[in-house]
Order: sequence, then C-alpha cells, then structure tokens
Amino acid sequence: MIGILRRALKISGMSVAALALVVALWAGGLVWFTLGVPDKVDDATTKTDAIVVLTGGSRRLGVGLNLLMQGKARKLFVSGVHRGVDVAELLRVARQSPAEVECCIALGYAADNTIGNAAETQRWMAAEGFRSLRLVTASYHMRRSLMEFRNAMPGVTIVPHPVFPDRFQPPTWWRESAALALVAVEYSKYLAAWLRIQLGLPAPSGVRSVGGDPGGIEP
Repeated sequence: MIGILRRALKISGMSVAALALVVALWAGGLVWFTLGVPDKVDDATTKTDAIVVLTGGSRRLGVGLNLLMQGKARKLFVSGVHRGVDVAELLRVARQSPAEVECCIALGYAADNTIGNAAETQRWMAAEGFRSLRLVTASYHMRRSLMEFRNAMPGVTIVPHPVFPDRFQPPTWWRESAALALVAVEYSKYLAAWLRIQLGLPAPSGVRSVGGDPGGIEP
C-alpha cells in the first residue's frame, strides 16, 4: 500500500512539474509576443499593387482608404465585409467622397476569420494578377495575419501596415489589463495557427455559412 502511494505521489509530482514547465514556456512566449507587437509603421512609403484591409477593428478602413488616396496602390481590397454592404455604404461609413476612390475598391464578403481573410485575398490577388500588397490590420493582430497571409501566398510581397486602436496606443498600451488580456488571447491563437502550419494540417474553414456572423466594418 505504501509503495502504491509513493508511486502515485511521484506521478503526481511529475505531472505538476510538466504543467509548470508548459505554463512557464507559454508565459515566456507571451512576453516575446508582447514585445513584438508593432509600435509604429516601419515602411509607410513603398508602393504595392494592392492595399488589403481586414475588417473587424477600429481605424483600419480609414487608414486603408487614406493610403489608396495617397496613391500607395492601384486598388484597395476589403476582406470580411458585411453582406449587403456596397462600396458607397463603405465610403459613407468612412466619411470619404465616392467620386475619388469608388472605382478602385473591391469588397470580399466570404471571410469569417483570419484564415478566411488570407484565402479570400489570395483568390482576389490571383484574379487581378497582383504580386504585392500592403496589409492593414490592428497592431496586435499583425503577426498572426502575416503568418496566415504568407502561408496562403508564399510568392507575394507583403508590407505590414499596423493600425493602433485606442487600447493599443504606443508606447504605454501594455499598462492596460484589457489590452494585455486581448494580446494573451491573440498569442494563443497565434500558437495554434503556427502549430497547424508547421504540421501541415488543413486549415479550418474561414468561409461564412449562410446566416452566420457577417463581420464588421468600422472606420
């Protein structure tokens, strides 16, 4: 009986140690991920074939439209748009004049998540014959977005253009608990995506089902 208890305690101790190691590795990775959240746009001048905006966060659309109006690309593609929203409505939300940029905007309605954004954009880029894009998304979302986009379009040049929501204004955003919690969730999603790509596993569907959440457009 004593031998059984000793073995049980040993196994329990090993399990606790293994769990502690996993937690320590995850926490160390979180620090690395947090330090890697962009605090500025490193390349604001390079022109690309397209500008791609991922919907779902504040300021992204306005930044994408401004880049288009500055001549940073020939076309703007907005991925993950509400069903039923057209270019005129999108410009109204962003408070831009349709006459200036309406002809150069394309909308994607199929994407339901970052994987879907990458797949939807890949199809659009191929149809247009484009080989470079400027990717506009939130700073905390950029690392995972770049990984998914580069996995979907290995031959395409991608220039990151992070946007800084209110909670993520550099350099002090990490002092806010809500921002840190969001980064922790994003880091966990990044790890899952990295592992899936490394193992060569098929990506889960990123395409909306009929009646599903249509995503969002914010200026």
